[in-house]
Amino acid sequence: MTPTQTESTELLAVSIDDREKQQMMIDRVAEQDGRVLDFRLLSDPDHAVIDRYGLLNQQDPRQRPIPHPTVFLVDREGVVRWKFIEVNYKIRPENSDILEALADLQARQIS
Repeated sequence: MTPTQTESTELLAVSIDDREKQQMMIDRVAEQDGRVLDFRLLSDPDHAVIDRYGLLNQQDPRQRPIPHPTVFLVDREGVVRWKFIEVNYKIRPENSDILEALADLQARQIS
């Protein structure tokens, strides 16, 4: 298993970029940072999923449709149990915040 996947969790990322643009980003990260993404990157070029959750940033200063930075923790039944949504595309949750929320969710499921 990868560091972003355990028996009960899996990290997935969604972007509006098509597969070709996603691959360009993956290659750039590998070249610049020497890192390989170890999670699945899903493509939503028509932003159907992004729109369903109301996350499309219509006022992005770069004049391109991108979703608001968002993290959902979703249980096995598809229920969102924790979320982080930010209007400012430069603000992202800290890894420690996500891990704490995940630990809390897992503890509630065990109880």
